[in-house]
Amino acid sequence: MWRDAGTPADSFYEVRPECTDVPKTRFKIKAGKTLSVRKWQAAFSPEGQLDIGKTLSRIHRGGIHPSIRGEVWEFLLGCYDPTSTFDEREQIRQRRRVQYARSKEDCRQMFPVVGSGRFITAPVITEDGQPIQDPIVLSQINPDNGSSTNRKNVMEPVTDKKVIQWMLTLHQIGLDVVRTDRTLVFYEKQENLSKLWDILAVYAWIDTDVGYCQGMSDLCSPMIILLDDEADAFWCFERLMRRLRGNFRCTDSSVGVEAQLSNLASITQVIDPKLHQHLETLGGGDYLFAFRMLMVLFRREFSFCDSLYLWEMMWALEYDPDLVSVYEESDTDSEKAEGSKGKPKSTRQCGKYERENMKSGAKNSEAPLPISVFLVASVLKDKSSKLLTEARGLDDVVKILNDITGNLDAKKACTGALKLHKKYLKKVPKKT
Repeated sequence: MWRDAGTPADSFYEVRPECTDVPKTRFKIKAGKTLSVRKWQAAFSPEGQLDIGKTLSRIHRGGIHPSIRGEVWEFLLGCYDPTSTFDEREQIRQRRRVQYARSKEDCRQMFPVVGSGRFITAPVITEDGQPIQDPIVLSQINPDNGSSTNRKNVMEPVTDKKVIQWMLTLHQIGLDVVRTDRTLVFYEKQENLSKLWDILAVYAWIDTDVGYCQGMSDLCSPMIILLDDEADAFWCFERLMRRLRGNFRCTDSSVGVEAQLSNLASITQVIDPKLHQHLETLGGGDYLFAFRMLMVLFRREFSFCDSLYLWEMMWALEYDPDLVSVYEESDTDSEKAEGSKGKPKSTRQCGKYERENMKSGAKNSEAPLPISVFLVASVLKDKSSKLLTEARGLDDVVKILNDITGNLDAKKACTGALKLHKKYLKKVPKKT
């Protein structure tokens, strides 16, 4: 079900020898601080209830041992309630695996490449539903008879608009898949690339409101590396998308992440008004230079291993025990949840960032700010002096921020974000 706890920590994230330009990994397992296999197993009662408070504290101090990272993430992302038992979670797991298998089969019926161990990188259909009978397309759909005109290679026209929209995204998913974490040995295997493509294709079919957008492959990739079972990886990714899908929701006039960029501008204006004014003078008042950091949660600014360390620290700090029940209720209502309901709960079960929001009354606002926005604000604050003295245009801003790649410390970044968050809450009037 999960990775063998005896597997060496760095074997999951092995970089291909020829890739010498990747950010250096800074994360190190620290005895007594990192959530170890032994500490993780000891956090469960005999029936299977998890002491989430102690677990969150341990993660914040030193991250998670890579061999148990997948199963811990399932709790952090709200796949399972810490108060559930071993038996209850196994029942939920099996039910979700069946649900995923059904959805995947629905997709396979519409497009047989799904689940075949292959994927496509060329368009297969036109916007009016007509199949593209290009030799490259046919060879990807059926590599054994790609150049033939055999009937099994010939796609039928599609009239259902939902199906057409879904099929139009499949080649874009493929193009992104081959570019995702290409430095990792893991993706030298075709089966792993196709697994990533399958999960994203199924998600695009299920989430009709958002579908697939560039950047999702970066968010999904760690899930299939950490969790052996494809269905388990899918549901972990699906829970992550519940937090982030608003960033990917686009209209003709806006992109979802613009709301977070606007929040970032407001925070910087409060915390560092001189820097904010300077950025506005340079024409960067929309903060689009921070777009990538927020969309893929710093995947490009950190090494693969360090970005996972950063994510789990963020999720531990933000942890809200209400999320599990909110997700379950939204599943029943066939709607997506994007926040937490404010019912009474123990602060001990909440992450440190969530506790600060509760104390300040920030949870009463319409949309509590995610810690990722304060992480970016912390990076800007740290580079404030350099930006003020050296940035003479937006190109300079981008260059200065690009220089942080591989030079950020995940724990320090989270600590800085917490300090800024506290400072910001003190300066901004409480909402009632």
